[in-house]
Amino acid sequence: MLNYARQTLKKVPSFQELLQGKMGSAKEEINVDVLVIGAGPTGLGAAKRLNQINGPSWLIVDSNETPGGLASTDTTPEGFLYDVGGHVIFSHYKYFDDCIDEALPNEDDWYTHQRISYVRCKGLWVPYPFQNNISMLTKEDQSKCMDGMIDAALEGRVANTKPQDFDQYILRTMGSGIADLFMRPYNFKVWAVPTTKMQCAWLGERVAAPDVKKVMYNVIHNKAAGNWGPNATFRFPARDGTGGIWIAVAKTLPESKTRFGDHASVTKVDADGKRVTLKDGTVVNYQKLVNTMAVDSLVQLMGDKELTTLSKGLFYSTTHVIGVGIRGERPERIGDKCWLYFPEDNCPFYRATIFSNYSPYNQPQKDVKLATQQLANGSKPSSSEPQEGPYWSIMLEVSESSMKPVDVKNILKDSIQGLINTEMIKPEDEIVSTYHRAFDHGYPTPTLEREGVLTKLLPSLLDKDIWSRGRFGSWRYEVGNQDHSFMLGVEAVDNIVNGAVELTLNYPDFVNGRRNVERRLVDGAQAFSQIRAVE
Repeated sequence: MLNYARQTLKKVPSFQELLQGKMGSAKEEINVDVLVIGAGPTGLGAAKRLNQINGPSWLIVDSNETPGGLASTDTTPEGFLYDVGGHVIFSHYKYFDDCIDEALPNEDDWYTHQRISYVRCKGLWVPYPFQNNISMLTKEDQSKCMDGMIDAALEGRVANTKPQDFDQYILRTMGSGIADLFMRPYNFKVWAVPTTKMQCAWLGERVAAPDVKKVMYNVIHNKAAGNWGPNATFRFPARDGTGGIWIAVAKTLPESKTRFGDHASVTKVDADGKRVTLKDGTVVNYQKLVNTMAVDSLVQLMGDKELTTLSKGLFYSTTHVIGVGIRGERPERIGDKCWLYFPEDNCPFYRATIFSNYSPYNQPQKDVKLATQQLANGSKPSSSEPQEGPYWSIMLEVSESSMKPVDVKNILKDSIQGLINTEMIKPEDEIVSTYHRAFDHGYPTPTLEREGVLTKLLPSLLDKDIWSRGRFGSWRYEVGNQDHSFMLGVEAVDNIVNGAVELTLNYPDFVNGRRNVERRLVDGAQAFSQIRAVE
C-alpha cells in the first residue's frame, strides 16, 4: 500500500550558489506517490481515477500546452479543424461514458451519427465492410470473391491449426479473391507492412468475418449488407473537435496537479532512484509511475541499454494527416458519408474522412470570407479576393514506414490529385485551406514479433514500479481506441492502489466482446470471475 504523505519540497540553494547569484535558478523538487507522464486519454484516465480516489498524492505532466495527445485537434489559420487521424466516440465502458459526459454534459455538446462508410474499388463505392458487400461488385469480381470464399470455408472445416499470420487469417476466412482485391492492398496502405509480417491475435471485432450464406444471398438478390461493428453509431463533439473532449476532461482535474507545456517535457527517467527530471530542471520523486509516452522512448530516457535493445523489436508507422478545405456546397456525390477506404494505388491515402460532416463547426461559417489558394488541378484562381463560403472539408491519412516510403515533399499535391482521381473533388474546385502534419508514432503495428517483446518489456518495467500503458505505452492496437486508452489509465491506477485486475490490458477479447456492459470499478472482481467462467 502506498504511503499517502503529501509534500512539496523546495531545493535550498547552497551558500556558493548564493554568492554566485544563482538563487533564481534553484530547481524545484516534488515528492508524489504517483507520477503520470502524458496527458492523452490514458494519462487523463489515470489522473481522473487518482483524483476520484482522493488517496495518493499525484502529478500529471505533458510536453504539450494542451492535453489530448494522439486524440488532439488542430485548427488551421483559416478556421478548419482536423483531428490527429480518424477519431469518433463509441464505448465499451460505462465508466468512460460517465467521465466524458461529466466533461461535456449538455445535449448540444454532441452530435450523434449513423456510420455511412464505403470502400472505393474500381470506380465503385462498395459499402463497408467490403467482405460483406461483394454484391456491389461487377459480376466478374463477384465470381472471384465467391470462389475464394467458398474455398476458404471448405478448407476451414478441415484445418487443424490456427492461422500463423494476418495473411493466413485473411485467406482462411475470406479467400484469395477478397484478399487480392481489397484486404492485402488496403492493409499494406494502413500498416505500411505486408500482411505476412503481422500477427492476427489483435483482430477481435475490428475485422468482420463474412457469413458465406448471407454473402451469397446478397449477391443473388443484389442486396447490400446492413451496418456492422461497434462504431455503426458514434458520437462526435459539436465544437473543438476530438481534442475538445480531452481539454474538457482535463479541466475537471485540479490545476495544481497538472503541468503542461514544453517546460514539462521529460528529459530523464531514473527508474532505480524513482526520479523524473523535467526540461525546466524540476525533479519529481515518485513511488509509482504511470507512463503513457511511447515505451521505446521511455526506455531510452531511462538509459537502459538492455530494454532499449529489446524495444527495437517493436514496429510502428508514421501517420501523415492532410486536410483540404474547399469552397462550395457539399457535393451530392459526397452526401452524408463519414469515412471512406482506398485500397488502390491511384491515391496515396488509405482513408478519407468528410470532416465537415461530423459537425458544422469543423469549418468556417458561410459568412467568413477566404481567398482561394489554388484550384484542385493546381492552377491559379481567377481572383485572389476573399469571398464567402459555404465550406466543406476532407481529412486524409497516409502511412509511412521503412517498408513503405512516402514522397513527403509532394504529399499534399499527390493527395489532392488522388482526390481528383477518386472523384472526391473536381479539378476546378476552389481550395481555400490546406493542412499537413506528420505524427512519428502513428500506428503501433501488431507484428509477428510484438508479443515476444511485450511479454518481456512490460513486466520488466513493472518490476521497476512503472506501469507503461496506452496506445504506444503498452503497444496493443486492439485496445488503442479512446475508450480503451482511457480505461488503461484508470485500471492501472486501480491496480496500483488495490491490486485490481487490469482487464483491458490483459483481456482485450473480453472487453471488446461485451459492448455496453456496465463495468463499474467496484465490479472488477465480478468481471474477472466472468472471464474465468468463459475461458
